[in-house]
Amino acid sequence: MTHSLHPAAQKGFSSAAELYQQVRPNYPSEIVNWLIDELKIQSNSTVVDLGAGTGKFLPYLKQVSHQIIAIEPVAEMLAQLKKSHPDVQTLQAKSDDIALASESIDAILCAQSFHWFSNIETLNEMHHLLKPQGHLGLIWNQRDENVPWVKALADLIAPFEGDTPRYHSGDWKKVFEHQFLFKLESLKLFSQIHKGTVENVVSKRLLSTSFIAAMPSTQQQQLKQQFEAIILEHTGKYAHDEIEFPYVTYAYHFKKQTL
Repeated sequence: MTHSLHPAAQKGFSSAAELYQQVRPNYPSEIVNWLIDELKIQSNSTVVDLGAGTGKFLPYLKQVSHQIIAIEPVAEMLAQLKKSHPDVQTLQAKSDDIALASESIDAILCAQSFHWFSNIETLNEMHHLLKPQGHLGLIWNQRDENVPWVKALADLIAPFEGDTPRYHSGDWKKVFEHQFLFKLESLKLFSQIHKGTVENVVSKRLLSTSFIAAMPSTQQQQLKQQFEAIILEHTGKYAHDEIEFPYVTYAYHFKKQTL
Protein backbone atom coordinates (compact mmCIF):
# COMPACT_ATOMS: atom_id res chain seq x y z
CA MET A 1 0.00 0.00 0.00
CA THR A 2 1.43 3.35 -1.02
CA HIS A 3 0.07 6.26 1.01
CA SER A 4 -1.16 9.34 -0.84
CA LEU A 5 0.12 12.77 0.06
CA HIS A 6 -1.91 14.78 2.54
CA PRO A 7 -3.80 17.52 0.61
CA ALA A 8 -2.11 20.26 2.67
CA ALA A 9 1.30 18.95 1.62
CA GLN A 10 0.38 18.46 -2.02
CA LYS A 11 -1.33 21.81 -2.53
CA GLY A 12 0.54 23.93 0.00
CA PHE A 13 4.05 22.80 -0.89
CA SER A 14 3.34 22.81 -4.62
CA SER A 15 2.24 26.44 -4.60
CA ALA A 16 4.72 27.68 -1.98
CA ALA A 17 7.89 25.77 -2.94
CA GLU A 18 9.86 28.90 -3.85
CA LEU A 19 8.65 30.76 -0.75
CA TYR A 20 9.57 27.75 1.40
CA GLN A 21 13.13 27.81 0.09
CA GLN A 22 13.45 31.55 0.71
CA VAL A 23 11.98 32.00 4.18
CA ARG A 24 12.35 28.77 6.15
CA PRO A 25 15.06 28.85 8.83
CA ASN A 26 18.25 26.86 8.44
CA TYR A 27 19.52 24.43 11.08
CA PRO A 28 21.97 25.00 13.94
CA SER A 29 25.64 24.50 13.03
CA GLU A 30 25.97 21.94 15.87
CA ILE A 31 23.85 19.54 13.82
CA VAL A 32 26.96 18.70 11.74
CA ASN A 33 28.75 17.23 14.77
CA TRP A 34 25.53 15.40 15.65
CA LEU A 35 25.52 13.75 12.22
CA ILE A 36 29.12 12.61 12.76
CA ASP A 37 28.98 11.63 16.44
CA GLU A 38 25.47 10.19 16.72
CA LEU A 39 24.68 8.88 13.24
CA LYS A 40 28.30 7.91 12.49
CA ILE A 41 28.17 9.48 9.02
CA GLN A 42 31.54 9.57 7.24
CA SER A 43 32.65 10.94 3.89
CA ASN A 44 32.07 7.57 2.19
CA SER A 45 28.67 6.95 3.82
CA THR A 46 25.65 6.69 1.54
CA VAL A 47 22.97 8.92 3.02
CA VAL A 48 19.31 9.50 2.09
CA ASP A 49 17.58 12.82 2.75
CA LEU A 50 13.96 11.63 2.82
CA GLY A 51 11.25 14.22 2.32
CA ALA A 52 14.06 16.55 1.30
CA GLY A 53 11.73 19.37 0.26
CA THR A 54 13.68 22.22 -1.32
CA GLY A 55 16.97 20.92 0.10
CA LYS A 56 17.23 23.05 3.25
CA PHE A 57 19.11 20.29 5.10
CA LEU A 58 21.50 19.36 2.30
CA PRO A 59 24.24 21.92 3.18
CA TYR A 60 24.71 20.11 6.50
CA LEU A 61 24.79 16.64 4.96
CA LYS A 62 27.27 17.84 2.34
CA GLN A 63 29.71 18.72 5.11
CA VAL A 64 29.90 15.09 6.20
CA SER A 65 29.17 12.90 3.15
CA HIS A 66 29.84 12.92 -0.59
CA GLN A 67 27.18 10.31 -1.38
CA ILE A 68 23.74 11.82 -0.83
CA ILE A 69 20.40 10.87 -2.38
CA ALA A 70 17.62 13.44 -1.95
CA ILE A 71 14.12 11.94 -2.13
CA GLU A 72 11.00 14.12 -2.41
CA PRO A 73 7.48 13.36 -3.76
CA VAL A 74 6.37 16.93 -4.62
CA ALA A 75 7.70 17.91 -8.06
CA GLU A 76 7.74 21.64 -7.36
CA MET A 77 9.80 21.17 -4.20
CA LEU A 78 12.23 18.90 -6.04
CA ALA A 79 12.63 21.50 -8.80
CA GLN A 80 13.69 24.08 -6.19
CA LEU A 81 16.13 21.57 -4.71
CA LYS A 82 17.74 20.90 -8.07
CA LYS A 83 18.25 24.63 -8.63
CA SER A 84 20.13 24.99 -5.35
CA HIS A 85 21.91 21.62 -5.40
CA PRO A 86 22.43 20.45 -8.99
CA ASP A 87 25.24 18.17 -7.81
CA VAL A 88 23.00 16.01 -5.59
CA GLN A 89 21.39 12.81 -6.85
CA THR A 90 17.59 13.07 -6.64
CA LEU A 91 14.65 10.71 -6.75
CA GLN A 92 10.97 11.62 -6.91
CA ALA A 93 9.32 8.99 -4.73
CA LYS A 94 7.06 8.48 -1.74
CA SER A 95 8.47 7.35 1.57
CA ASP A 96 7.09 3.80 1.41
CA ASP A 97 8.04 3.03 -2.20
CA ILE A 98 11.70 3.85 -2.87
CA ALA A 99 13.56 2.24 -5.77
CA LEU A 100 16.91 1.68 -4.05
CA ALA A 101 18.74 -1.56 -3.25
CA SER A 102 18.14 -3.44 -0.02
CA GLU A 103 20.68 -2.70 2.75
CA SER A 104 22.48 -0.11 0.61
CA ILE A 105 22.09 2.97 2.84
CA ASP A 106 24.15 3.93 5.91
CA ALA A 107 21.82 6.61 7.25
CA ILE A 108 18.42 8.14 6.51
CA LEU A 109 17.64 11.71 7.54
CA CYS A 110 14.17 13.25 7.72
CA ALA A 111 14.47 16.98 8.37
CA GLN A 112 11.14 18.72 9.02
CA SER A 113 9.33 15.90 7.23
CA PHE A 114 8.69 12.65 9.13
CA HIS A 115 5.32 13.77 10.55
CA TRP A 116 3.99 13.64 6.97
CA PHE A 117 4.74 9.92 6.54
CA SER A 118 4.89 8.43 10.05
CA ASN A 119 3.39 5.06 9.11
CA ILE A 120 4.56 1.47 9.50
CA GLU A 121 4.95 1.05 5.74
CA THR A 122 7.57 3.80 5.75
CA LEU A 123 9.41 2.25 8.72
CA ASN A 124 9.45 -1.08 6.87
CA GLU A 125 10.87 0.60 3.77
CA MET A 126 13.55 2.40 5.80
CA HIS A 127 14.48 -0.85 7.56
CA HIS A 128 14.70 -2.56 4.19
CA LEU A 129 17.03 0.12 2.75
CA LEU A 130 19.37 0.57 5.72
CA LYS A 131 22.48 -1.52 6.28
CA PRO A 132 22.43 -3.81 9.37
CA GLN A 133 24.00 -1.10 11.58
CA GLY A 134 22.11 1.72 9.86
CA HIS A 135 20.94 4.94 11.50
CA LEU A 136 17.78 7.02 11.25
CA GLY A 137 17.75 10.71 12.16
CA LEU A 138 14.54 12.73 12.62
CA ILE A 139 15.00 16.49 12.92
CA TRP A 140 12.56 19.33 13.48
CA ASN A 141 12.90 23.08 13.90
CA GLN A 142 10.18 24.29 16.27
CA ARG A 143 9.27 27.85 17.16
CA ASP A 144 10.11 28.62 20.79
CA GLU A 145 6.69 29.28 22.30
CA ASN A 146 8.20 30.28 25.65
CA VAL A 147 8.51 33.72 24.03
CA PRO A 148 5.14 35.51 24.39
CA TRP A 149 4.84 36.85 20.83
CA VAL A 150 5.77 33.44 19.40
CA LYS A 151 3.03 31.86 21.53
CA ALA A 152 0.54 34.52 20.34
CA LEU A 153 1.33 33.65 16.71
CA ALA A 154 0.92 29.92 17.43
CA ASP A 155 -2.44 30.52 19.09
CA LEU A 156 -3.62 32.47 16.04
CA ILE A 157 -2.81 29.77 13.49
CA ALA A 158 -3.72 26.70 15.59
CA PRO A 159 -7.46 26.72 14.65
CA PHE A 160 -6.52 26.44 10.97
CA GLU A 161 -4.47 23.22 11.34
CA GLY A 162 -7.39 20.81 11.07
CA ASP A 163 -6.08 17.29 10.51
CA THR A 164 -2.76 18.47 9.06
CA PRO A 165 0.09 16.33 10.47
CA ARG A 166 2.29 18.41 12.78
CA TYR A 167 5.36 17.66 14.90
CA HIS A 168 3.94 19.25 18.04
CA SER A 169 0.86 16.99 18.04
CA GLY A 170 3.10 14.03 18.88
CA ASP A 171 1.04 11.74 16.64
CA TRP A 172 4.16 10.82 14.64
CA LYS A 173 5.55 9.02 17.71
CA LYS A 174 2.76 6.44 17.71
CA VAL A 175 4.30 4.46 14.86
CA PHE A 176 7.29 3.61 17.11
CA GLU A 177 5.17 2.23 19.96
CA HIS A 178 4.56 -1.35 18.78
CA GLN A 179 7.40 -2.16 16.41
CA PHE A 180 10.80 -3.83 16.57
CA LEU A 181 12.40 -2.16 13.54
CA PHE A 182 14.03 0.86 15.22
CA LYS A 183 15.17 1.76 18.71
CA LEU A 184 15.50 5.34 19.99
CA GLU A 185 19.13 5.95 20.97
CA SER A 186 19.04 9.63 21.93
CA LEU A 187 17.29 12.98 21.68
CA LYS A 188 19.36 16.18 21.49
CA LEU A 189 18.03 19.75 21.63
CA PHE A 190 19.69 22.80 20.08
CA SER A 191 18.72 26.48 20.16
CA GLN A 192 19.03 28.89 17.26
CA ILE A 193 17.88 32.30 16.11
CA HIS A 194 16.45 33.16 12.68
CA LYS A 195 17.33 36.79 11.94
CA GLY A 196 15.70 38.99 9.32
CA THR A 197 12.86 41.41 8.75
CA VAL A 198 9.51 40.82 10.40
CA GLU A 199 8.00 40.31 6.95
CA ASN A 200 10.49 37.61 5.96
CA VAL A 201 11.18 35.60 9.12
CA VAL A 202 7.72 35.95 10.65
CA SER A 203 4.99 36.75 8.09
CA LYS A 204 6.31 34.96 5.00
CA ARG A 205 7.72 32.10 7.09
CA LEU A 206 4.26 31.44 8.54
CA LEU A 207 2.67 31.80 5.09
CA SER A 208 4.90 28.92 3.93
CA THR A 209 3.23 26.60 6.47
CA SER A 210 1.48 23.86 4.49
CA PHE A 211 -2.13 24.47 5.52
CA ILE A 212 -1.74 28.26 5.25
CA ALA A 213 -0.04 28.03 1.84
CA ALA A 214 -3.04 25.99 0.66
CA MET A 215 -5.48 28.83 1.55
CA PRO A 216 -6.87 31.39 -0.94
CA SER A 217 -4.51 34.35 -1.35
CA THR A 218 -6.99 36.82 0.17
CA GLN A 219 -7.12 34.78 3.38
CA GLN A 220 -3.34 34.54 3.42
CA GLN A 221 -3.02 38.32 3.17
CA GLN A 222 -5.47 38.79 6.03
CA LEU A 223 -3.37 36.46 8.17
CA LYS A 224 -0.20 38.30 7.15
CA GLN A 225 -1.69 41.53 8.49
CA GLN A 226 -2.64 39.77 11.73
CA PHE A 227 0.86 38.32 12.15
CA GLU A 228 2.42 41.74 11.74
CA ALA A 229 -0.13 43.32 14.12
CA ILE A 230 0.85 40.79 16.81
CA ILE A 231 4.55 41.58 16.35
CA LEU A 232 3.88 45.32 16.50
CA GLU A 233 1.81 44.94 19.66
CA HIS A 234 4.41 42.80 21.47
CA THR A 235 7.69 44.25 20.19
CA GLY A 236 6.96 47.63 18.59
CA LYS A 237 8.54 46.37 15.36
CA TYR A 238 7.08 46.96 11.89
CA ALA A 239 7.23 44.66 8.86
CA HIS A 240 10.51 46.16 7.57
CA ASP A 241 12.25 46.08 10.99
CA GLU A 242 14.81 43.40 11.93
CA ILE A 243 13.75 40.72 14.42
CA GLU A 244 15.20 37.57 15.97
CA PHE A 245 12.86 34.57 15.78
CA PRO A 246 13.83 31.92 18.37
CA TYR A 247 13.74 28.20 17.51
CA VAL A 248 14.45 24.93 19.28
CA THR A 249 15.78 22.09 17.10
CA TYR A 250 14.88 18.53 18.12
CA ALA A 251 17.20 15.77 16.82
CA TYR A 252 16.15 12.15 17.36
CA HIS A 253 18.58 9.31 16.70
CA PHE A 254 17.13 5.85 16.02
CA LYS A 255 19.13 2.74 15.24
CA LYS A 256 18.05 -0.13 13.00
CA GLN A 257 17.31 -3.32 14.90
CA THR A 258 18.13 -6.75 13.47
CA LEU A 259 15.06 -8.99 13.29
